Amino acid sequence: MTAVPAVEALLFDVFGTVVDWRGSIARLGAAFAEGRDLPPVDWAAFADAWRARYQPAMAEVREGRRPFVRLDVLHRENLDAILADFGLESLSAAERDELNLFWHRLDPWPDSVAGMTRLKRRLILAAQSNGNIGLIVDMAKYGGLPWDVVLGAEVVGAYKPRPEAYLGACERLGRAPGRCLMVAAHNDDLAAAADCGLRTAFVRRPEEKAPGETYDLVPTGDWDLVVDSLDELADRLGC
Repeated sequence: MTAVPAVEALLFDVFGTVVDWRGSIARLGAAFAEGRDLPPVDWAAFADAWRARYQPAMAEVREGRRPFVRLDVLHRENLDAILADFGLESLSAAERDELNLFWHRLDPWPDSVAGMTRLKRRLILAAQSNGNIGLIVDMAKYGGLPWDVVLGAEVVGAYKPRPEAYLGACERLGRAPGRCLMVAAHNDDLAAAADCGLRTAFVRRPEEKAPGETYDLVPTGDWDLVVDSLDELADRLGC
């Protein structure tokens, strides 16, 4: 691992790195079911099935088989595709819209807000997410996430890990890639950012994973920093 990098801006992956998407979807699903005549649903399995369609749906856009659409659109299409698997095909359009907004109300990890608040004292904090602007803004309001700016897929019209997603963010911040640090719990995200010249920080988030999953539990690249929390990242960057 190299020395602590001198950077001016932090670009954050959001789903899994800053917020607990799996636990939040399961919690919100259980709350949604209360008072409704629905079949029993394993809401953690529901979250996993919904998320499993995330990368394949974006691949259709990345590889040019469909024009760019916001993640809210892809999430809704993916939701419609899994409802029958859980006995929920009778949900109305309004109820499906309500479920789709679960992604706008994901809980931050316990260290996220405090760690980001410390980092923001000295550094620019940018959401570098595949989530669309409205989704990320709603999530920030819900969870108290102190972004300076929301960047990412909708801003440049390209989903990570396309190079233009990372380079477009750096260009809009007016910073060279080497002055930007990509912060993520996912090795493929960091590898793509590093290929574009960004510095890299791996955050361990083992609780993101379903039982039995082993990917992204450990860093697989020579990242600039490896930490267990955003508080530790703030410590390492002198914030």
